[in-house]
Amino acid sequence: MVDLERLAPDTLRMERLLDAPRETVWRWLVEPDLRKQWFAGGPLQPRVGGEIELVFDHDNLSANDVPYPPHYAEHKCAVGRETITESDPPRLIAFTWDGGTEGVARFELFEDGARTRLVLTHSGITGPAPMANFGGGWHSHLAVLQAKLSGDVVRNFWALHAESEATVKRVLGD
Repeated sequence: MVDLERLAPDTLRMERLLDAPRETVWRWLVEPDLRKQWFAGGPLQPRVGGEIELVFDHDNLSANDVPYPPHYAEHKCAVGRETITESDPPRLIAFTWDGGTEGVARFELFEDGARTRLVLTHSGITGPAPMANFGGGWHSHLAVLQAKLSGDVVRNFWALHAESEATVKRVLGD
């Protein structure tokens, strides 16, 4: 089952059930040392108008030593600076992507017993190629988060990412 749907031509929605309480998942979203283990590190000011710095180092995401695919190698250790557009700790955080030119990524957390349902909605994506790229990226990064919270590891992030991109393209029909 793929936890992905297109809500509009420019909007993706993904959902994951995570093996941790909401406060723990919130920490993995906002604390740089935890966030870098599944997505990107960097400081965050969790208030509307605050900044989030996204420091990408995908070497942190694989348990095994795996090389970057050639078309991603130029982005190794990339840094982005985005703006927080919504913040309601520990329930909601949203931030721009590429200065807002690629929309907004919005994370909502819902209690589900001892677990947390995470809903990611990325709106404002500019076309089919970015839609597949964001979909594959988010799908992969959320899989790493899910594994970390379950006590598992992802051996090869880039293999997971390639599989995720292919799945997203198939599901979206692009």
